[in-house]
Amino acid sequence: MTPTYLDDIVEHHRERARRDERVWQDRLENVRYEGPSMLDALKEASSPHVKVIAEVKRRSPSKGWLNEHLDAAQLARDYEAGGASAISVLTDGPHFAGSADDFAHVRAATRLPLLRKDFTVSANDVLDAAAMGASCVLLIVAALSDEELGLFFSVARQCGLDALVEVHDRDEAGRAVSLGAALIGVNQRDLRSFEVSPDRAADVINSLPGAVVTVCESGLSSRDDVERAARSGFDAVLVGECFVRSPEPALAVRSFAGVARGRRD
Repeated sequence: MTPTYLDDIVEHHRERARRDERVWQDRLENVRYEGPSMLDALKEASSPHVKVIAEVKRRSPSKGWLNEHLDAAQLARDYEAGGASAISVLTDGPHFAGSADDFAHVRAATRLPLLRKDFTVSANDVLDAAAMGASCVLLIVAALSDEELGLFFSVARQCGLDALVEVHDRDEAGRAVSLGAALIGVNQRDLRSFEVSPDRAADVINSLPGAVVTVCESGLSSRDDVERAARSGFDAVLVGECFVRSPEPALAVRSFAGVARGRRD
């Protein structure tokens, strides 16, 4: 199989995890998150609008710097003022220039649910997310075995975290459903070509049970993109680049958060 951009990043994090001497079982009883729920914030039935997860993102491996000198705390306040339902914070340093410091600044600036956006490859990564004050951890199906998915999902539940389980195609969606995931993100970007395919994402979402809360990820740069995702039935969108490049991020978030939710076929 042709290597993807994800492979090198995940291998870097697996090597990091191999050097981690902490015993996760010894930490489990003492690490628990008790703040607002990401899942609850995204499935709020009373709202007729698409939910927005606004991302704090300094750079990307494919596009380089997006906003090198952003103020993570101020950006979080802008996101909240614009009507974001939750915030995602990149903590991967080598590839996205994120950090635990960015996460801490955002956590101090808002009470919104936070996703720790990183490459989860060990149970300690899950526990670290809870200890940082994250309400949700990212599990990328393409990067993990079924055994790893099951373990990390279980550890997340035990320490009070939601898990955003990310998929790229129907096969991965089936694995996420078998896991029992209640929150599934569909990444519109192809892992090999980098192309964004809303039609493929719409096909994937139609394979998911109606009770699953769905998040459309990647390639959402305009209100039209969000409206298309809403028509496909997505409950929420995760947006980073468009917001961090905007001179008025609160207004950009407000525009996306004003899109009416659609219905899944």
